[in-house]
Amino acid sequence: MALDDLLAPNALLEKVASGFSWCEGPAWIPARGVLRFSDIPGNRVLEFSESDGTTVEVSTDAEFTNGRTLAADGAMIECSHGRRAVQIDRGASVAGAPYAPEILVDHFGQARLNSPNDVVEKSDGTIWFTDPSYGIKRPVEGHAGQEEYGDRYVFRWDPADGSLTPVVIDIEAPNGLAFSPDESILYVSDSSLAPADENHPHPDRPRGHSIHAYDVVEGRHAKNGRPLVEVSPGLPDGFRVDGEGNLWSSSLSGIQVFTPAGERLGEIPVPEKVANCCFGGADGRTLYICASTSIYRVRTAV
Repeated sequence: MALDDLLAPNALLEKVASGFSWCEGPAWIPARGVLRFSDIPGNRVLEFSESDGTTVEVSTDAEFTNGRTLAADGAMIECSHGRRAVQIDRGASVAGAPYAPEILVDHFGQARLNSPNDVVEKSDGTIWFTDPSYGIKRPVEGHAGQEEYGDRYVFRWDPADGSLTPVVIDIEAPNGLAFSPDESILYVSDSSLAPADENHPHPDRPRGHSIHAYDVVEGRHAKNGRPLVEVSPGLPDGFRVDGEGNLWSSSLSGIQVFTPAGERLGEIPVPEKVANCCFGGADGRTLYICASTSIYRVRTAV
């Protein structure tokens, strides 16, 4: 298999929106045919409409939202650097509904979370999210603060009982995450090549840029962690998994695509540094790309 097999015939990269400071957190809302994303330093949430090509501001006081995912019921689950929380916008799929995010979880015991970065919902309704410290260490991405529980974890939050459990504790800067299609594997990217505290990096802390894979045991435990692929140039930030299990990862030079076994299939060059991506469009086969100041898209076959 080659990358061309995963792209639509004659697929071309297209810039569809621009003028942002740092695009992140793309998620497709099928009920409305729009892409919701963040401009983190601009403290904005925006939506791009596929039908008319317009981009509108949803919020101009967004508390530095980052990664997001669409819940099974059509609500939007979002990470907020500013609120140090995972939150939910229940009306995201309803035309005309106000943007009204509610906090789901913002503490681990008595300690505040760092700055939740990216999030996925598992089919059992649990919410898994990464919690590096970019939002409390970089002024343009949130509010200054301390790592109150003393590290950076991947958590599993269960809405049934409100429990919050660390599931991955061995990645220095957990960033993007995704499940394999059958949810037997959890993938987590490590972006510690770019430490959160750029001016005072800890000399003993690792500096990685790989996507790691974990076996999901009993539907709730992440075991047997191992590096799957090293992303270069740059590092893996956000990424997505297609219906066949391939990984589509951000990097400095574009979107890099890997098989579930970690074989590199190729790259879609993008003229700006890529932060994240997601599948969208009416048939789910358009890859939308958040790349620094712009939104791009390309048609795929998956």
